[in-house]
Amino acid sequence: MPPTLEVLVAPDGSVQVKAQGFQGASCRTATQALIAALGLPTQEQLQPEFYATPTTHASQELSQGA
Repeated sequence: MPPTLEVLVAPDGSVQVKAQGFQGASCRTATQALIAALGLPTQEQLQPEFYATPTTHASQELSQGA
C-alpha cells in the first residue's frame, strides 16, 4: 500500500489526521506541516508501523541463505 494521509472531519468540527503506509517516524515528517497548517493540537496515537524496522532485500537474502 502506498503511503497516504487521510484527514477526517467529524460533524462536531473535530479534525483527525491519519498516516497510513509509512514505516518508522517518517509519518511524523509527512504529517507535521499539515497538522501545523490546520492548527491542530499534537495528540498522537502511534500505529504498529511506527515501531517497525525497515527490511532490506539484502538482509532477507542473508537470512534465507543460512
